Amino acid sequence: MRDYWLSKMFYDLQSAALAAEYRAERDKVLDRYRIGPEVRKALAENDVPFLAQRTNPYLLRYYFFGTGMKDEEFMRRLRHG
Repeated sequence: MRDYWLSKMFYDLQSAALAAEYRAERDKVLDRYRIGPEVRKALAENDVPFLAQRTNPYLLRYYFFGTGMKDEEFMRRLRHG
């Protein structure tokens, strides 16, 4: 099932200014979106498989690239959970 608000946030984080704000004050940015506690937990834990079930793969990969996760790590987490 796709999560509209998660996808919307990932899309919005393509803005350099919002991405910088997210890195500095994650909770402040998260509060602008209707993101449930289980999704917030998955974001905090970098739970790639959980998030992959809820959003577009392009947006997911861009999000983790933007947070500093190396591509190799992203792919490992995606494959192995």
